[in-house]
Parts: sequence; C-alpha cells; structure tokens
Amino acid sequence: MISLGIEGTAEKTGVGIVDSDGNILAMEGCQLFPEEGGIHPRIAAEHHGEWIPKLIPKAVENAGISYDDIDLISFSQGPGLGPALRIVATSARSLALSLKKPIIGVNHCIGHVEVGKLDTGAVNPVSLYVSGGNSQVIAYESGRYRIFGETLDIAIGNCLDQFGRETGLGHPGGPVIEKLAKKGNYVDLPYVVKGMDFSFSGLLSAALRKYQKGVSIEDVCFSLQETAFAMLVEVTERALSHTQKDEVMLCGGVSANSRLREMLKTMSEEHGAKFYMPEMKLCGDNGVMIAWLGLLMCNEFGPMDLSETGIIQRFRTDEVDIPWIDNTKSYLKLPDDLIAKGAESNIIKSSYMGKEAVLKARIPKSYRIPEIDSKIRKSRCKLEAKLLSDAKRAGVRTPILYDVDLAEKSILMEAINGVMLKDVIDENLAFGVGCEIAKLHCADIIHGDITSSNIMLLDDDLVFIDFGLGRYSDLSEDKAVDLLVLKKSLQSIDYEKAVSYFDEVLKGYDDSKIIEKIDEIEHRGRYTH
Repeated sequence: MISLGIEGTAEKTGVGIVDSDGNILAMEGCQLFPEEGGIHPRIAAEHHGEWIPKLIPKAVENAGISYDDIDLISFSQGPGLGPALRIVATSARSLALSLKKPIIGVNHCIGHVEVGKLDTGAVNPVSLYVSGGNSQVIAYESGRYRIFGETLDIAIGNCLDQFGRETGLGHPGGPVIEKLAKKGNYVDLPYVVKGMDFSFSGLLSAALRKYQKGVSIEDVCFSLQETAFAMLVEVTERALSHTQKDEVMLCGGVSANSRLREMLKTMSEEHGAKFYMPEMKLCGDNGVMIAWLGLLMCNEFGPMDLSETGIIQRFRTDEVDIPWIDNTKSYLKLPDDLIAKGAESNIIKSSYMGKEAVLKARIPKSYRIPEIDSKIRKSRCKLEAKLLSDAKRAGVRTPILYDVDLAEKSILMEAINGVMLKDVIDENLAFGVGCEIAKLHCADIIHGDITSSNIMLLDDDLVFIDFGLGRYSDLSEDKAVDLLVLKKSLQSIDYEKAVSYFDEVLKGYDDSKIIEKIDEIEHRGRYTH
C-alpha cells in the first residue's frame, strides 16, 4: 500500500510518499521565509496554495510511480494555523476525488513521533517534541499518546523566534541564537518549571530586558538557550522517571539545535535510557510523517468519509486512539541502595537514631551548566524543607524532617513505607486527596508536582511527599495548575477512570472559584493547541 501525505500546518509545505513497509519513496518540501515579523496565517495559506500543486507531481515523479499506484491520500488535519490547514485539507480532498482514492486526516504532532520511531527503531519512548508551535513531552499510556508535560504559554520555537525578531537577529531565531550562544557567558534568568509543565513567556521577557539594558547579545543568547533547554530536559526527565520507560526520543524542528541534543542525550545516559533522534530532514514538518501516520491509521480504522475531513485547528495529541503500540516496557534498573531515582534527586536508604529513614540527595545534573544547577538545587532544597513543615502545620501528613544539609543539597527524613496512590486509587481515596490538597492551598502551599507517585497511603492516611517543585502562592492560577498536574497523572494510570477520579478530587477540594479557573485554563490555547 502506498500513501501520499500532504503537510502544511504552519510555514512549511511538504509532500511525501511512503509504502506500508516504511520505505520513503519521495520527500519534497518548500518553506516560507517571511520578509519581516512572524508567520502570518493568510500568507502561509497562500504559500501552500502555490506549492502543493507543484510538489505533488514532483514527488510522484521522483518516487518512480504513477498516480494509479497511490492507494491513500493523507493530510494534516491539525493542530495548526486555520487558513493553512484549510488549504491542505482542500488540496487533499481534491486530489482524492480526482484520483478516486481514499482519504484520511491525521494528527500532526503524532506524525512527528511515529516517523521518529520509524527512522530510529525506537519502540515505546518518552518523546520531547519541540517546534515553533508546539512543545510537548509525550509518552504512550493506556491506548493513547499522553501529554505528560507541555508549555503553559508559548512554544520553545516561538520563544526563540520572537527573541530573534525583537533583537534584530531575524527569523527563524533559533540557528542564530545557537551560533551566538557559543561565545556567551551566563547571566541570571528565571527558570520556570511548574510540575510537569514549563513556561517560556516570562523567560523571553526577562531575556529581552537584559538585552535592552546593554548585556551582550552573546551572553543573553547563551543564558536564554541554556535556561530554556534545561527546563525542557528536566520535564522530560520527570516523565521518564514517572513512566520508567528506557527510551527517550527528540523530535520536531528545534531538534536541529546541537546543544539541546547534547543535553537530552546526557540526561538519558544518566538514567540508563537509550537516546534516539530521527534524521534531521525528518525532524521538521514534512509530508513523509503524514503519509506514514496515514497508513498506520488507515490500517486500524479504515479511510475517512469526506464529511469527516474537516480541519481540527486545536487537535490534541491525546484525543487519538493508538492501538498499534506495543506497550511492553523495559524498566530501568536501580542499584540496591537506591529506593528511587527521580528527576532531580536520588532517594537513598538511610537511618536516623535507630529509625528507618531516607536521604533525598539533590544530585548535580551534568546536562545543566553549574550556574543554573547549583542555584536550582540549593533553592529547592531550602524551600522544600520549609514546605514540609508548613504542610504538616496545615494538617496534611508529610514525612518527618530529621536534618537539612544545604551544603550537600540533601534532606534526611522519615521513610514512608506505604503504597503509592497510583497502585490503590479508588473514588473514595480520590475524594480524600481533594480534601488534603484543599488544606495545602488554604495555606497557600503549591505542591508543584502532585502526581499519583507523590502521594502515599500509609495506615489509612494519605501522605504527601516530594515538595521539590513546591512554592508559596495565593494565586488561583497556580492552585488550578497544581490540580491539573494531578489530572494528567491520573490519566496516565487509567484514562477512562481518570475522569471520575478527578471529579471526586474536585468534590473533596470543594472550591468553585478554583474549579472554574481549571476549566478556563483547559479551554485556553495553551492546553488545546
């Protein structure tokens, strides 16, 4: 079976032809480079309208096939720029009708992951997908690709491009920033990781202010790149620790950055995981990934009726059933003295005055530069110790604190020999979790990483552990995001039951203002694009 795929979600027009064995028969593309500013949706659409009719016959000729040999027309159904998507969908429908061939629309983001797996041989990785319009940490769980982490505002590619435009470096900004960063030194910039999500808008604003105050462009580029990429790698590391998979894959256009590749590879090796990245020509938007995903989807579900081929501008990665994945995991193996290897700490068996204890040692991360690494480890260690004590005062059970060593960035605390919430959760426990989170939030404590692995059940009590990403805040936004971290974690356990579990959490939480804020956040572009 041979599939022709058409891509055009943003500024790149692509046509690819692939057979059912994964052989790439043709790959053609053309990118729009705006004279000034960013990508205008209407101009992108006009670009696709001009180039799709040129690229299709070129791809067919280079594949050495005839139009009769094509068995399926695949196209990017979303997410992306509305006008651009409409041109792609219209082109695909016209081609399918003229050739009398079946048609199927596919999810652009999943296309990146699947073509990456095809090219690298990765089986079931945690994927960091980074591009101009998307920044997601994706892994397969419970029948779908789940988004374990994503941007809370703008994508990393957008962040770099905006910085490039505002400072006169041009568009796209990423390649120029990478080049200048090699000559720079670190200046302090905000590092924003909230649970399993990251935020780039504040970082971008701070970087621009540094430049406007006269800090050298090389220093700002270096610091912006190091900070942003460290945030991305940390969240990927958290997803790797949570899922215990042993493969990491980098995909998307920003994969072109050699420093990001180096950092993610280093993190993977520190965890004993295999690192993969597809050939660079397959990392950017292309028609091959659309053609290949079309074959996978059609093989499982059959082609679409024309009435189903409308665009989905905000097409979530986790809205698509993925039945072809082998979810067999090769779990990472830990040394005997390690209870757990987290994203930022090793949890080591210890003792205190004859009592069983654990030492949470914030280990240096070699993928981060020392200036960022030391700052994060020290500040998080100090703050976590205070949060543990204040949470206990708020009526929430937490491990007893025995000792804090800021020089070593470590905390010695009570060992909690319970079971993880993810292994025993039911609706009653979910309600109880909501009640406990409400106590934390009433004290303006943001846990920062409320996952089903960071809540333990011991002697019928819920025990909250790992306040490593915690902070204090009275903002409704921060409290709502805190709860959304838990929602994503529940979805990774059992997507079908996650809805009822989270409903029970909200019943126990019982704060209509925060619940309304959750709904608002979920309907923003950042959670749906």
